[in-house]
Amino acid sequence: MLKFNTLRTAVAASLATLTLSAPVLASQDSIKVGVMLPFSGVYGALGDATRNGMKMALQENAAQLHGRKIEYIEIDTEARPERAPEIASSLLSNSEADFIIGPVHSGVAMGMLKVLRGKDTVMIVPNAGAGPVTGPLCSPNVFRTSFSSWQPSYPMGKVALDKGYKKVVTMSWNYGMGKESLDAFEESFTAGGGEVVKKILVPFPKTEFQAYLSEIASINPDAVFVFFAGGGAVKFVKDYDALGLKGKIPLLGSGFLTEGTLEAQGNSAEGILTTLHYADTLDNDLNNKFRASYKEQFGKSSDIYAVQGYDTGLMIASAVNELKGDISDQKALIKALETTTVNSPRGDFTFSAAHNPVQNIYLRTVENGENKVLEIASPALADPGRGCKL
Repeated sequence: MLKFNTLRTAVAASLATLTLSAPVLASQDSIKVGVMLPFSGVYGALGDATRNGMKMALQENAAQLHGRKIEYIEIDTEARPERAPEIASSLLSNSEADFIIGPVHSGVAMGMLKVLRGKDTVMIVPNAGAGPVTGPLCSPNVFRTSFSSWQPSYPMGKVALDKGYKKVVTMSWNYGMGKESLDAFEESFTAGGGEVVKKILVPFPKTEFQAYLSEIASINPDAVFVFFAGGGAVKFVKDYDALGLKGKIPLLGSGFLTEGTLEAQGNSAEGILTTLHYADTLDNDLNNKFRASYKEQFGKSSDIYAVQGYDTGLMIASAVNELKGDISDQKALIKALETTTVNSPRGDFTFSAAHNPVQNIYLRTVENGENKVLEIASPALADPGRGCKL
């Protein structure tokens, strides 16, 4: 871990100031935005896309900032939870950030919350889905612009029931996001009369799935529901196909199973059903414009992480505009954020009492290498925010 003085040097070195097109009022200080995202390692691309999306939104909506400049203080979390408290403390105490944006990794989010809950800054989580963020550890100054782990998986229980599936095997890595996702699916599936005949939890980050898949084949359930992401999702889907389960036992998943993984999964992913709060193929004017602008500006395609970052920037700009540039009153700022409707490429969304997005969850199928939207599986779905007391 960096020593404190070294960390301060790293912060200073990474300071970036964006002068926006609206005229800057001399009497106003910059709005300081601390950015706690991974910019290296396995999640580096996710952090970069989130940052790109956020900056793009703030640039596009410069007029809403009433002449305020945005000053970014960017620190690479390296997706290491043990770094989170020290970095968050530095952004809060030394940099006096008005907003602290992050993280991608749920373990880092828990470390940030230890420091930032109830403090004189606003923490906005643009990805990490850990339930406690907007559950028992919720706080007036903490918001999320992405999803709770419950949201993408819960609607799939009804989808499975509607398709006539009665007995399902569930499977994930044995860690927080995976277990919360399986629990959400099971909640809705069993409430409608379905039965989870086997829950398989694989040690993280193990990707040797053959023995588990052989067990699934012997059980022969009506369907399989899983949570895997990234490289693990690629390996699982290809193994599922290679062992002859594709076409015999339908595969369902939280949307991250096929998000950012389709090219590597190839034909093995065709026909998989997933539920998620976004799809690249959403055909609306905002999404089409966003995707074209992002590719033009950054030279690569956008993804769900870019959208979540973009929506974070939209949320900040809206609140600053509501307060005519004066965000010095934290209670007024929180109120403005709470009442924001974000006009997002994923579809408009608002915020629940626990400060989690109330948003559409889409049913998608993989068709010709794309996540094609079939329907809205659950419109305006709010996480129950269990344990949250605001």
